[in-house]
Amino acid sequence: MIKLFKVKEKQREQAENANGKPPVKKQSPGELRLHKVFLPDGMITFCFESLEMSAALVILIEKSDISELNLPKTCSISFPNGKDDLMNFEVAIRPDEGHYMGGTFTFSFSISPIYPHEAPKVKCKTKVYHPNIDLEGNVCLNILREDWKPVLNINTIIYGLYHLFTEPNHEDPLNHDAAAVLRDNPKMFESNVRRAMHGGYVGQTFFTRCM
Repeated sequence: MIKLFKVKEKQREQAENANGKPPVKKQSPGELRLHKVFLPDGMITFCFESLEMSAALVILIEKSDISELNLPKTCSISFPNGKDDLMNFEVAIRPDEGHYMGGTFTFSFSISPIYPHEAPKVKCKTKVYHPNIDLEGNVCLNILREDWKPVLNINTIIYGLYHLFTEPNHEDPLNHDAAAVLRDNPKMFESNVRRAMHGGYVGQTFFTRCM
């Protein structure tokens, strides 16, 4: 049965090539799952039935992603590699409360071909003074590590990232210096955060303005 399916599939591809059509690019399970996350309900069936994605469908995905993901108004998504690469995108978070209010922090997302069985790889592209984000952009978020489950999705991660800015946690740090200041001197921590966000040095480290 498997061999027969492969033969028929090869014959179909040869026929399409003979008609001048480009070969159909197969999508990984991660790509299919990602489309399901982004698309409105009426388009999910179409996404799974068709392995060839048109430019119009990509545009639809991009226009509907925020409402479909139910993101807070302080978050936005962009696709810096173009409309054909949905497995790599960026999320900008602009907290409207807490120490980091007024800043803009950009995270890169790289979706694995075996998503959702593997968590996306997420890094902070904005250099930030934060106990749970180190100076190389690594993020300490439990659902990106040991607590990831296939039932979780992109929406869950973005809310988790947003939560890091409203409630930074000194008990599970990547930036141990920032965590110690937050624990021992919250007022100094707030001052350091504002200095870093406005652009300047905190200790020996220079931060680019992100406000």
